[in-house]
Amino acid sequence: MLGVPSRSRRMQAGKPDSQEAGTLPGGLRLWTKSYVNGAASTLLTTLVTFPIYKTIFRQQLHAVMVREALRQLHKEGLSKFYRGVLPPLLAKTVQGTVLFGTYDTVLHWMSPRATLNGPQSLYHCSLAGMLSGFIEALVLTPCERVQNVLQDSRKDARLPTIRSILQEFNSYGVGKRLKLGYYRGLVPIIFRNGLGSALYFGFKDPICDALSEKGLPSGLSFFVSGSVNGMGVSLLLYPLSVLITNMQVQVGGEVRSTGHSFRALWESRQGRVSLLYRGGSLVIFRSCITWGLTTAIYESLKGKYGETERGG
Repeated sequence: MLGVPSRSRRMQAGKPDSQEAGTLPGGLRLWTKSYVNGAASTLLTTLVTFPIYKTIFRQQLHAVMVREALRQLHKEGLSKFYRGVLPPLLAKTVQGTVLFGTYDTVLHWMSPRATLNGPQSLYHCSLAGMLSGFIEALVLTPCERVQNVLQDSRKDARLPTIRSILQEFNSYGVGKRLKLGYYRGLVPIIFRNGLGSALYFGFKDPICDALSEKGLPSGLSFFVSGSVNGMGVSLLLYPLSVLITNMQVQVGGEVRSTGHSFRALWESRQGRVSLLYRGGSLVIFRSCITWGLTTAIYESLKGKYGETERGG
């Protein structure tokens, strides 16, 4: 899985650009593989890291220490430990499909003469990543919304299942169904996903290439690149994730603006950055595993499929 050649070596081994351009069938097949590879690389990591995610969720929601979050989960019992796993499992699989697939598609659209495995400019990679992040936000915000409500233990009695949550949202009027229901917290999600994807895709390959030049095996370079990249992006945007969590667990009532919601969150954290970043240590750990594995698996599959396309 980890024996993937570096980006520059993949460029040298590939066919001429004209044979892998986005308008040709070969290039189109490669794009399709990008969607499939993205889905496969995020499916496993979601199952592995969900317990960590749920612990972080409790910290974000209640501003408690790791020990207290784990105590809450232990008290609820094993039967509820994976409660809420289905929405993120579906969402993350779709996320990988949309994020990596649309990224490669947009990158081809902006640079039609470049190959997927060839060197790309930081500008093109970041812009393609940002656009794919926007699309990801529009597609997956409803899933994140249901997931956050489902994991809030305070909603167990009123909204115990996905079906009950959907029934609640569908009971609103057409306009409020989106604003109060499925797309609550959309603005900060678009900003978080767009900026996060731009940073991830912009620096993923440069970090990997720098590590490969130091003599690290390419597979390990991909893992470390994804880990470092994911950790940095997660820490930078962590306050936005806390804000989104607290906005999305609300059901009914008045929809507050993003600014008003952040001021309320800041006051509830007593104006202390340390409380706003409560759960940040686990974010580092989870992001290292998630994005390290995702990047290594995706690049491995991408390399194998690229070799298959070239060999055919």
